[in-house]
Amino acid sequence: MRFILGFLSALLGMLAGWSALAALVVMLAGPDRDGGIAMGAFFNIGPVGGVTGLIAGIWLFMRFGLIRNAAPPAAEAPDAAPHPKTRLSIPFAVTVLLIAASLAWWGWYEFIRSPNLTHGFMTLELQFRLPAGMTLPDNREDVQIEVEEARGYATAMLPANWRAHDGDRAAIIATASLMYKTRHRVVSLTLPGTPTQTWPIDLPSDPDPTPGYSPWRIASEPSPAKIEMHFRLTADR
Repeated sequence: MRFILGFLSALLGMLAGWSALAALVVMLAGPDRDGGIAMGAFFNIGPVGGVTGLIAGIWLFMRFGLIRNAAPPAAEAPDAAPHPKTRLSIPFAVTVLLIAASLAWWGWYEFIRSPNLTHGFMTLELQFRLPAGMTLPDNREDVQIEVEEARGYATAMLPANWRAHDGDRAAIIATASLMYKTRHRVVSLTLPGTPTQTWPIDLPSDPDPTPGYSPWRIASEPSPAKIEMHFRLTADR
């Protein structure tokens, strides 16, 4: 039992040091949309924190995980059983086992059950309606649409018929793929000469396909350009 707790303490210390140092580097480096900084921090710098955490975990186990008994009486019967010099600390053992069990459950959820959506990759169909009198750019590359999903970003695709109309108002058609179980989803639209506008996507973390388009809504941040957006969600399976 001592070996198991000592191993878990060292392993948890290594994981904590590795992830903490990598997270600190990512936080100091600032936003990283392509993931290069995060990958470098995790694989190149994280191991330094892992070694430090490993040593700290072993030290914590030796310092708090083992309780040294008081010195035995000077005179003892010849046939008395020897007193063990150390014993495990019950609070320390319970804490280590609870943390290890929590991490094991999280690992099962993320890596075995997978964070991918139940319906597979789902298609988010987006439509943007511009105010009356506002025109669309001629080049599709001037239209930047991103979908933020958890901590990742996906660039929406514009089909061949991306330029559309709703009565006398110009409109944009786009699609993007949803891949992860998360409640944090935000759509952003950037047009030439117009501030970036964002819309939160009100969906459950593991959504089902929607029967139709959502109501039109204005961007969450006030902007002179009253562009509206609505969406629907379809499933691969």
